[in-house]
Amino acid sequence: MNKHAPKLHKVILYYCFTPIADPEAMRMWQKELCENLGLKGRILISPHGINGTVGGEMADVKKYVRRTRMYPGFKKTVFKWSDGDGSEFPRLRVVVKDELVAFGNPTEIRVDENGVIGGGIHLRPEQVEELVKERGDEVVFFDGRNAYEAKIGKFKNAVVPDVHTSRDFVREIESGKYDHLKDKPVVTYCTGGIRCEILSVVMKNRGFNEVYQIDGGIVKYGERFGDEGSWEGSLYVFDDRMAVDFSDKAKLIGECEKCSAPTKSFRNCNTASCHELILLCDTCAALPSNLSCNHDTARSRDSELVG
Repeated sequence: MNKHAPKLHKVILYYCFTPIADPEAMRMWQKELCENLGLKGRILISPHGINGTVGGEMADVKKYVRRTRMYPGFKKTVFKWSDGDGSEFPRLRVVVKDELVAFGNPTEIRVDENGVIGGGIHLRPEQVEELVKERGDEVVFFDGRNAYEAKIGKFKNAVVPDVHTSRDFVREIESGKYDHLKDKPVVTYCTGGIRCEILSVVMKNRGFNEVYQIDGGIVKYGERFGDEGSWEGSLYVFDDRMAVDFSDKAKLIGECEKCSAPTKSFRNCNTASCHELILLCDTCAALPSNLSCNHDTARSRDSELVG
C-alpha cells in the first residue's frame, strides 16, 4: 500500500425518523463517535430522530455508518454519499432541538419505529417518471426548500413557494395560494427528503388529497437520472461546496443578481449583521461593493442541515 497516496474524502447526508427517548444521551454518543473518527459536519437530534451531514476520510466515514446503524432505531437509515475534499465543514456541531426541521409545529408531527405517521406516499425516482408519463401536465412538482435554493436548480415547471425558511411553510400553505392544487397529484421534493417528510404531513392535514414525496430527495433522483430527467440545474447544498452538479450536462439556470449573467455561485454577504446569500457571477463578485446587500438583516438564513 502506498502510504503517500492521496486519501479519499467523502460526505454523507442522512436522516431517520424514529422515537428517541433521551436526545441528550444520543447527542453525547454521536459527538464522541465523530470526534474519535475525526469527522466534521452537523448533526441534529430531536425526540423525532436524527438528521446529519458529516465528512471525512472514507474509511472513517464507513466506520461511522456501521456504528450508527448499530443503534436499533437507525438500522435502516439510508446514507447518501458524495465526493469531498476534506474542506466541506470547518468544525463538528451536534445539537438537540425540538424539531428535526424547524417548521414550528413539533406537536403536529408524530413518529413511530417506521418513521413519520401520516406523510405523503414515497416514490422512487423511477416511479416519479412513471407518474409524469401517466398523468402528464396534471402532475405538480412542489419545492419543499427555501426559495433561494431553487434559483440554481429545480424540477421543470415546479411550484416554488415564497419561503425564506422552513418556518414559513405552514403560513404559506394556509394562505390559500395553493388551494387549486388540492385535488392534483402533488410531488413534493427537497435535497435529501427530510423536509418533505414534514411538508407532506402539513399539506395532507390541510386538505391536499394526493401528496407524494421523492424517496431520497433530489440527491437520489439525480443519482438515477442525472440531467436526463425532470430535474434541471444545480443542487444547492448546506456546506462549503454550496452547489453540486449531477453531470457535465447540468443546465445553468441561475442568474447573477447584478448583471443577470448565468451563474450558480452563491456568495456570503459582507454585511456583518446579514446572513443572506447573494447569487453573483465571477465578474460581479470581484467588485467588493457587490458583496454587500440591502437585505432585511432581521432575517437569518435557515440553520437546517442538508436536506
